[in-house]
Amino acid sequence: MSTQTIMWLAFGAVITAMFVLDLFVFNRKSHEIRFREALTWTLVWVGLAMAFNAGVWYYLGKAKALEFLTGYIIEESLSVDNLFVFIMIFSYFRVPRAHQPRVLKWGIIGALVMRGIFIILGIELIERFHWMVYLFGAILIYTGIKMAFGGDEKVEPEKNPLVRLVRRFMPITKRMAGDRFFIKRRGILAATPLFLTLIVVESSDLIFAVDSIPAVLAVTRDPFIVYSSNVFAIMGLRSLYYLLAHVMEMFAYLKLGVSCILAFVGAKMLLVDVVEIPLLFSLGVIIGTLTISILVSVILAKRPHRR
Repeated sequence: MSTQTIMWLAFGAVITAMFVLDLFVFNRKSHEIRFREALTWTLVWVGLAMAFNAGVWYYLGKAKALEFLTGYIIEESLSVDNLFVFIMIFSYFRVPRAHQPRVLKWGIIGALVMRGIFIILGIELIERFHWMVYLFGAILIYTGIKMAFGGDEKVEPEKNPLVRLVRRFMPITKRMAGDRFFIKRRGILAATPLFLTLIVVESSDLIFAVDSIPAVLAVTRDPFIVYSSNVFAIMGLRSLYYLLAHVMEMFAYLKLGVSCILAFVGAKMLLVDVVEIPLLFSLGVIIGTLTISILVSVILAKRPHRR
């Protein structure tokens, strides 16, 4: 049995065990996740990712470990943009805090499947058509510029094609029914607004995957490193959402930092045949950009508001 096969098995065992514990044991019942609980689970998932990264270093070498760490940090930083959108989606549908974890739980399950498909397609496209590297790079730069100068994002669920499709073939209740996605009324199955919320969350993650997967492919094309770094970032997304939801206003410039990271990674892909940017340098740029944007956000947040 090869070393990477062993790593795949170890990765599958760790994720499966933690997936069951996190989503179906400790958080089986709908409840509002408080700051302390969110902080605990965030630290657990970050700690697991770092421990797994140490295993990658030991079994696969320093280069693979740097690729995993860089991909993981990229995915975590891009998750911040997801969190802003999730907040707006929950606000639009007026989803109570106690029911939001259920939506995010099933959203994570869908994201794991979609990311796997996107990773396979992305790697296959780059291997078959080298010019796709330039296309992915251009997409990342465009997304970074749009994120920096495009203003606030708008959530318009009624224009979502999947929401329209559900409304066309299934009746929708006007009110929530607890944490249920479907209910039966007079023998007719009807979807609740909570199910529409899940549809919008899933479709939003599909759009984010278009940016995040090329970003990691700029670091490595190893399917194991790309998928494992994605999964660890996604699994910690739910707890990170509740952690940052309490202090989101303190990180006003974090989104600008993420846009700079996207532009940098896109430029790296466009220059792949001209100059090879060392992975350690890329990791330094990404960590430095995040650190500066967080520090600037915190410093300016402490200043009194001026007209």
